[in-house]
Amino acid sequence: MNSPLRLGIAGLGTVGAGVIKIVQEQSALLAVRSGCDITISAISARSRSKDRGVDLSAYDWEDDPVALAKRDDVDVFVELMGGEDGPAKAACEAAISAGKHVVTANKAMLAHHGQAMALAAEAASVNLRFEAAVAGGIPVIKALTEGLAANHITRIMGVMNGTCNYILTRMENAGLPYAEVFEEANQLGYLEADPNLDVGGIDAAHKLVLLSAIAYGTQVDFASAELQGIGLISVDDILAAKDMGYRIKLLGLSSMTDAGLEQSMQPCLVPYNSPLGQLEGGTNMVVIEGDAVGQIVMRGAGAGEGPTASAVMGDVMDIARGISIPVFGQPAATLKQTKAAKSNTGSPYYIRLSLNDTTGVMAKVTTALADAGVSIDRMRQKGHQDNAAPVLIVTHEATPTAIDMALKAIEATGDLAKTPIALKIVEV
Repeated sequence: MNSPLRLGIAGLGTVGAGVIKIVQEQSALLAVRSGCDITISAISARSRSKDRGVDLSAYDWEDDPVALAKRDDVDVFVELMGGEDGPAKAACEAAISAGKHVVTANKAMLAHHGQAMALAAEAASVNLRFEAAVAGGIPVIKALTEGLAANHITRIMGVMNGTCNYILTRMENAGLPYAEVFEEANQLGYLEADPNLDVGGIDAAHKLVLLSAIAYGTQVDFASAELQGIGLISVDDILAAKDMGYRIKLLGLSSMTDAGLEQSMQPCLVPYNSPLGQLEGGTNMVVIEGDAVGQIVMRGAGAGEGPTASAVMGDVMDIARGISIPVFGQPAATLKQTKAAKSNTGSPYYIRLSLNDTTGVMAKVTTALADAGVSIDRMRQKGHQDNAAPVLIVTHEATPTAIDMALKAIEATGDLAKTPIALKIVEV
């Protein structure tokens, strides 16, 4: 049996408490599988007095996470505080400088600073692991860096934010409007302190860009990701999609094209009976396509105490076993600087228009679409709502550029009663 691996844990929220429970309750299992005892030396959080449902009396307390990261009796600094900058980043950098391994669930920090932190960790010959930062309990980082390492990855798709998936599923099943379900999710504690991180697609995009860096050997580039949240999705959109055999999901898409790296997080229609279409509630799913393996689908809990703590401990176990892998699957110095490309791959689109009820308005719409090179597959006009005529259109395959051109031309007519919505239809 090797010497114990000693942890310092910063952040004692849901995930931090879950990690401590695993260490306490599964100590024999961890030891036999890793070849050493895994222990906790010290902990840090904002409040000492808060009841976290777990016994903390055996561990030293540090008020300052940076001090915790530098302790001589800490081999692995486990960062579970969150935050793009501030104490989390400072403590992780201090740990790396002190020669400590780092395990983190902090997707925002790595999405913005991952390249610099990877270079620092590899220069210090320490591990920087982040399985828990993406898709909760799904071991997608390990899949990309290890099991699929021999593949040329061609595309990544996924539902990576359980809160958005819960909201869209609840709207469909209960027939409730977005605002009501949003408030319900907030009361249940599903939303981040800044809700736009969830419903605006930011949280999920953080995860997508980390997967892209591993998949395509590029430097993390959050700034180039195209973002569109779910705030404009209505119950009518969801029911119309269902009627056509689709469901609406906040879908991450990334691929390397001749023009560069395309990364987007946006609501899309997916086939109702596809794996992504069948995804319910807060569950996550990641679809990876490679030249040798074909398509694989990974599904599981995207958040929560147990699943995320499981991912944290998976990284700890690898470190205990002496497994060392470059942060993004290949040396950080070899990662290419991203050449970002705006997605312009053709696909069918769902368009919802709310038009003023005036003579000739439909002729203007069809002309605008035709002039942009967008052809109509099917169209449905519903009953009037508040002196406006809702019109639903499904197009044949069209590029995002053509759709944008058509919508701008329709807006220029002055006949739109409400903001239009255009959603890509993705066949999976």
